[in-house]
Amino acid sequence: MGSDKNNSDLSFEEALERLNEIVLSLEKGDIKLEDSISLFEEGVKLSRFCKEVLKRAADKVEEYKKEEK
Repeated sequence: MGSDKNNSDLSFEEALERLNEIVLSLEKGDIKLEDSISLFEEGVKLSRFCKEVLKRAADKVEEYKKEEK
């Protein structure tokens, strides 16, 4: 999966997988600085996307727990 997809087009699992790919690429350290910066920016966006998805899921769980009481 490339970076041509918008985050909103990705599932949480796809975004997390891509984020992992980015981390591995950056950890290798064998890419140009400009490419590293682009990957880092993509990673930050994916991280924010995943964080928001998790927050919405946690909010739903809390809502269901309140309804159970």
